[in-house]
Amino acid sequence: MSFNQSGAGASVAKVSPAMVQPERMDKTVRKYANFDEMKADEYRYWQSRPAHERMDAVEEMIQTAYAIKGWEMEPDVPRLQRPFVRLACPWR
Repeated sequence: MSFNQSGAGASVAKVSPAMVQPERMDKTVRKYANFDEMKADEYRYWQSRPAHERMDAVEEMIQTAYAIKGWEMEPDVPRLQRPFVRLACPWR
């Protein structure tokens, strides 16, 4: 939910059922002996998540980076495009 902090005419955004997650957040606190162990655990976590969830996380990081820099993202611009490259087939 988001709140308007201006005071006058404060509004609350409505939450759609699709935005509500049925499972509860894992609130486990983990201690690591070193940085490499922490990064390995983080890597295992992200590899366990489905591809669409990882892509959503990437999109969220891109939007956050744009917001930090004060830039605006254009809503109609497709993301994560790669140039079209034609490779020669060696057996033809």
